[in-house]
Amino acid sequence: KFRGATIENILSFEKNFQGAKVVRLEQNYRSTQHILDAANGLIQNNRGRKGKRLWSDQGEGEKVKLFRCRDDYEETAVVLDQIHQNCAQKIPLKEQAILYRMNAQSGQIEKRLVQAGIAYQIVGGTKFFDRKEIRDVLAYFHVMDNPADEVRLRRIINEPKRGIGNTTVAAIEQLARQTGATMMEVIRNADQYALLSKRAGALLGFARLMDELTDLAARLPLEELLDELMERTGYRTALEGEGVEGQVRLENIEELKSNLVNYQEEQGEEGDLSGFLEEVSLYTDLDRMNQEEDKITLMTVHAAKGLEFGAVYLIGMEESIFPSSSAMLSEEELEEERRLAYVAITRAKRKLCITCAGQRMLFGMTQHNLPSRFLAELPPEDLERVELHPRTEYAMGASRPAPVRRPAGGTVQGTTALAGVSPKGEKSSESYGIGDRVRHRMFGSGTVLNATTMGGDTLLEIAFDKVGTKKIMAAFAKLKKE
Repeated sequence: KFRGATIENILSFEKNFQGAKVVRLEQNYRSTQHILDAANGLIQNNRGRKGKRLWSDQGEGEKVKLFRCRDDYEETAVVLDQIHQNCAQKIPLKEQAILYRMNAQSGQIEKRLVQAGIAYQIVGGTKFFDRKEIRDVLAYFHVMDNPADEVRLRRIINEPKRGIGNTTVAAIEQLARQTGATMMEVIRNADQYALLSKRAGALLGFARLMDELTDLAARLPLEELLDELMERTGYRTALEGEGVEGQVRLENIEELKSNLVNYQEEQGEEGDLSGFLEEVSLYTDLDRMNQEEDKITLMTVHAAKGLEFGAVYLIGMEESIFPSSSAMLSEEELEEERRLAYVAITRAKRKLCITCAGQRMLFGMTQHNLPSRFLAELPPEDLERVELHPRTEYAMGASRPAPVRRPAGGTVQGTTALAGVSPKGEKSSESYGIGDRVRHRMFGSGTVLNATTMGGDTLLEIAFDKVGTKKIMAAFAKLKKE
């Protein structure tokens, strides 16, 4: 139920309170009429409701944009392009919001926003890489990559619980200082120290565990390494014992697997654990540097109740996501999902963009979902449908578009004037040619390799001198030529 509410309270009110007068509050002071008509058309499919039809004196406004994307990668590019266009039309980032059905959907969009240099905030939740379970798993990865990383070692030595408490950790630190050894070296030789005799078995077991995982890190694909980590450490079992909250955390870890798969697809044979950790560190550092007050908001639809934004992007409108797979089994739950979609649509004041994808990486697996049934319930006269690809290609769930390579010395520009505009609408005269030397504020100096046309923008592929090849949206890269 939406925040514990039950529609039966409203439906039975007149029966329970004889003589009650019904007053329908139908005038909406927030949204334009096309947005309201889309919401009206959707919610009228619910049988369990009190009829009303929202209207506005704000004018018709723009039609709702509906994008059918090839995959979640293209979906993100479309959203970035729409954000850019709305910024250029003087809608500040703080007046824009990206809404999704579940928290696990935020990881991909967060990563792309950071890479594009777009400041964002999470409302009613925690940024993906700041979530406890993600920080725990990454801490394991860091210690596997560098056993001398004692900050992360302290985090995982008793996570999940393995009988190594704070007193034992303090003793390990004391012995490390006295002997000049690292904490991990002390742990590996725990049976040689009287101070650790009571916990020697647990410590030696932990050392063996980390050695096994480190060995696997050199041999397994990263997503398989994550599975082994979850099983061998007991972390999965611990979360399974935490009920609903534990299930949500497990879903977030499965979404981390999506990040691992995407990283290895982009890097090929060169992608390894060290490279992944470096990439995560780079864009989390970049995110912390970007402390601008003008930030786009990310949140679940549940968290958006009562809020309003000039522009809203409702992503992932697909069967099994919105409506959720569990809701599809019950007509009552399906109507609750439809009410939730109604809430999402009516958060938008001026502009509403809805997206669905033929395939997406979610919970570490490639999913092929049909467009949400709710999309078919939206009145066609209130929609501007944008078909990015033929329906046959969409149905097949074709993979990401291949980069468009330009001849050496050619220029790289987006398909619209947006390629030279910053998020705040400030135009730039810069264009970038293959072979150009450029500088990024976080990644440093690099060379432009090629470009991919995505939405109304261009994705630049740049070989940076110190951090390797990165892909950045031209409109938001804030590059300087050298």
